[in-house]
Amino acid sequence: MDDAPDEPVEIPINGELDLHTFAPRETAAVLDAYVEACLERGIRSLRVIHGKGSGTLRETVHAWLRRDPRVKSFRLGDETSGAWGATLVELRPRLQD
Repeated sequence: MDDAPDEPVEIPINGELDLHTFAPRETAAVLDAYVEACLERGIRSLRVIHGKGSGTLRETVHAWLRRDPRVKSFRLGDETSGAWGATLVELRPRLQD
């Protein structure tokens, strides 16, 4: 068995973030970095996949989204975008420097 440290996970910045590959304790840091990376690329519509499960991860994601000033709005997905296993997020435009 290899004792090498965990390698960083490379995530495509395409507006879709699947949280299944991360530990729940990493949720806030992953969301923060992903939102920033999307804004840097001009992506303002996101789909965050948290799964249905018990709803704990969904609530963690929603609590984080409520506190982030970069988030304009969010809602659960519909039947074509993951239903209650995904959250659709609209980001505010980035202020120009």
